[in-house]
Amino acid sequence: MKRIITMLLAGITVSAAAQQHVQTISIDAGKKGKTFEGIGAVNGGGATSVLLKDYPEKQRAEILDMVYKPMFGASLSTLLVEIPGDGNSTQGSMPSHSHYRGDYNYRRGYTWWVMKEAKKRNPQLSLDATAWSVPGWVGKGNFWSQDAADYYVSWLRGLRDIHGLELDAIGCRNEKGVSHEFAKTLRRTLNDGGFGKVRLHAFDNWGKGKLDFINDMKRDSSLHAAVDIISAHTFGEIPVTEEQKSVIGGLGKTLWNTEDHVYKKGFECLISIVNCFNRNYIESGATKVVNWYDIAGVYPLEPYSEDPAMLLAREPWSGHYTVREALWGYAHYGQFTQIGWQYADGGCRKLDGGGTVVTMTNPQTGDYSIIIETKDARTTQTLKAKTAKGLSKGKLNLWRSTEQKQFERLDDITPRGGGFTLVLEPNTVYSLSTMPGQRKGSFAGIPASKPFPLPYKDDFNGYDSPAEWGYLPHYTADIIGTFELTERPDNKGQCIRQTVGEHTQSWAPEWHYYTIIGDSAWSDYEVSADVYLNPQDEAALMGRVCHVGTGYGIIAKGYYMKLDDKGRCSLVITRGKENKKEKVGDAEQQALIAAMDDKTEGGEKILATADLTNGGVHASFALQWHSLKLRFDGDVITGYVDGREVVKATSAQYPRGMAGLMAPMQEQRISTPYFDNLEIVPVGRSAATPAMPLPDIKPLYK
Repeated sequence: MKRIITMLLAGITVSAAAQQHVQTISIDAGKKGKTFEGIGAVNGGGATSVLLKDYPEKQRAEILDMVYKPMFGASLSTLLVEIPGDGNSTQGSMPSHSHYRGDYNYRRGYTWWVMKEAKKRNPQLSLDATAWSVPGWVGKGNFWSQDAADYYVSWLRGLRDIHGLELDAIGCRNEKGVSHEFAKTLRRTLNDGGFGKVRLHAFDNWGKGKLDFINDMKRDSSLHAAVDIISAHTFGEIPVTEEQKSVIGGLGKTLWNTEDHVYKKGFECLISIVNCFNRNYIESGATKVVNWYDIAGVYPLEPYSEDPAMLLAREPWSGHYTVREALWGYAHYGQFTQIGWQYADGGCRKLDGGGTVVTMTNPQTGDYSIIIETKDARTTQTLKAKTAKGLSKGKLNLWRSTEQKQFERLDDITPRGGGFTLVLEPNTVYSLSTMPGQRKGSFAGIPASKPFPLPYKDDFNGYDSPAEWGYLPHYTADIIGTFELTERPDNKGQCIRQTVGEHTQSWAPEWHYYTIIGDSAWSDYEVSADVYLNPQDEAALMGRVCHVGTGYGIIAKGYYMKLDDKGRCSLVITRGKENKKEKVGDAEQQALIAAMDDKTEGGEKILATADLTNGGVHASFALQWHSLKLRFDGDVITGYVDGREVVKATSAQYPRGMAGLMAPMQEQRISTPYFDNLEIVPVGRSAATPAMPLPDIKPLYK
C-alpha cells in the first residue's frame, strides 16, 4: 500500500523540495548515551481522579487500561503520585493517612488504589511520589523537619505493608523551596526505616533559580550522598543551561523533570507533548519526564479540568468518558520505549527545518526506536538514518499522527544498505521501532453523556464498610479539607464529617474548607442536609457555586448559608478573586464567570442574618442535629433551619452553579461538623424517588 508521505527507501527518488537538504542521524548501539528512565504523568497535584473512583467498574477499568496498559493506549512507563496531605494542591484536596500525630490509616482516599491498578496493568511501571500539602501537625507548621521525614516513611510503610507496593523514588516536596538538611534527614530516615533502595530526588522547584542548589552539592559531600537524582520542573519553559549540565555531569547525577506542563487543545496538545519529551533530553539532558496530569476525573468548573489531561472522566453517574488527542502523544513514546533503554545521541537532535528527533536503543536485543515531531516545520524535510552494527536488522513499524488522524499505522520500513530515508511532513508526529506490538486500543459502547441525576439524595448508609470506599462518598469533590464517611455521633447510622480540625500546610492558599457536588448549569434548586455541630463549630450549605479558584487559590464564587453553635445564621455571597492569566472550565464556563463578575475583587458580603436564640436566651445549637436548607428560585435566595424560614435575600450575581458543603475556617481552628441526608431537588419537583449511584460501582479496597 502506497502513502503520499511515507518513508522512501535509499535509492528511490524523492521530491525536488525534499532533496534540497538531507539531514542525517547515526544510530550506533556501541555508542551509548544516557539511560532512559521513563515518561509519564502525575496523578495528584490536586484531586485529579476524585470522580474516577465512582465510575461503574467496566468503564473504570477501560479508562485505566487506556492510560496504563502496555502497548494499548498511552502506555506510561512511570507514574508520580501526590502523597495526600489534606490541603488544596490545585484542583482540590485528598485525605492524609495521618490527620494528626499518631493517626495512621492506610485506606483513606483513592491514591493507593490508583497505584495498585496502574501497577497491576504494568508490573514494570516505575512509581514515584512526593507531597504538595501536609497536615498542620507535621513539624508544628515547619515542613522541613524530622516529622516530615517520619510522615513520609509511615506512608511508605502503608504502601508496602497494606498495599504490597514498593516506591522507586521520592521527592522532598513539590515546589516549596530547598532545605539541604531536610534532604539529609530524609535520606537517613529512609535508610533507617528499611527504604534504602528508594531513590531521593531534589528539589522539584520551578523558575530560573530551580537548580541553584547544585553548586552546593559540589561543596557538601553529605548533601551529595543524600540526593540520588537532580530534579526540577518545566524544562520546556526554562531549559537547563550548558553550565548546569556540566555541573550535574560532574556530580555524577542523573536529571529528571518531575513536572512539565502542556496546556494545549486537540492535536496541538498531542504534538506538543512529543515535542516536550524530545526537547527535555536534547536541550536539558533529562532522562525522565513527567507531565501534569493523567486523568481528568474532576468537575468541569474546576481549574485545568481539561487541557492538560489525556482523558476526561467527569461523569461517573453516566459512565461516559472521552479520550483526548493528548493520550496518543504519550503513546508515541510509551509504546516505543522501555525504561532501561539508552539514548543514541547520534540520533537525537533538532531538525534544521523545525522539529526534533530522539532515538533510543535496547542494549539487550538491539531493537531501536525513533520518535520525531515536526511541530515548528513549515515545509517537507528529508531525514536519513544510518544504522551501525549491533542493531536489529528487522523491519521498522511506522506510526503517524496528524491533525486529521491520530496514531495511524503506515507501511513498515525495511532498511537497506545500512539505513533508510524518511520524508517528514510539517506538523506531524512519527514513531518507528523494530520492537513489535504497538496497538491503538479502544473500547466500543462508551455510554452516552447524561447530566447529573436529579433529584439526588445520599443518607450515607449505603457504604457497608467506609474503609472499602476510601472513606469517601460518591460524587463529592473536596476542594480543601476532607469530608469523610464516619459513624453518626448518635450511633444511628453513617454520615460524613469534615475531619481536619487545624490549618494544613497547604500548597495553595487556604479558605473555608468545602466540598462540591453536582452540575454548574443548575439554576433553581434546593440543597438540604442535616448538620451536627461540635462546640465552637460552624457548618454551611453552598449553592450556585460557579468558580472554585484558578489552581493557586481556592476562594469560591457562589452563596452559602452558615449556622454556628450559638444559633446565629447568615446568608453570604462570596466573590473569589480570579487570576486573569489562568482559565477554568470550558469556553462556556469562562463566559459565564465573566458575565457574573461585577468587578468586585475577592471578599464576602453578608446578605442576611438571623439570631435563632429567642431574643438572646441562649439555647446551644451544639451537640444536636439541625436541618438546613438553601433554596434558589430566580433571584430570590431563602434559607431554612429546622423547617423554618430564617434568612432571605435577593441577588442576581450568580444565576447558576453547583451545590456544596462547608466547614468554615476560623482564626485558630477549622470546624469539624457532621453532615447527613444530603438532598438536592429542583424547585417545583418532589424528591420522592431520588436518583442514587449506579449499582455496579465497586469498592476500592477489599
